[in-house]
Amino acid sequence: MPSTATIRALAPGDEVAWRRLWTDYLTFYKATRPEEVYATTFSRLVDASDPGTFGFLAEVDGEAIGLVNCVIHRHLWRVEDVCYLGDLYVDPSLRGTGAGRALIEAVYSHAEALGAPYVYWMTQDFNTEARKLYDRVGELTPFIKYQRSAA
Repeated sequence: MPSTATIRALAPGDEVAWRRLWTDYLTFYKATRPEEVYATTFSRLVDASDPGTFGFLAEVDGEAIGLVNCVIHRHLWRVEDVCYLGDLYVDPSLRGTGAGRALIEAVYSHAEALGAPYVYWMTQDFNTEARKLYDRVGELTPFIKYQRSAA
């Protein structure tokens, strides 16, 4: 059994580990992104002048095994800002160890400290393993997502 995961804020020196984990996350969803998106996203996540875009890493014995990427934004139905948990990933060999839950709880705490106590996220319906965790730490909503078709 691996050691308990340590959760810490993403830092500029974490780019290699973050890229590896984010690539694995995108691969799970059968998605790819160009280099410009990788570079821009990481830069935004570690930009100290923008506390509304942030990320955390989960580490076990000093090795990055999970990540979470988030954005704080305004909301039209609330006075306070809200937090969108955009990406959550834990290495498949370490799922079920509490790392995913710890990452989500770190987001809850950080978002609340930034004045955004409402945290939301989406997942695909086939992501059954992750949904078992989500059912324990969140509330399933009835919303269906639509988006603009590619122009």
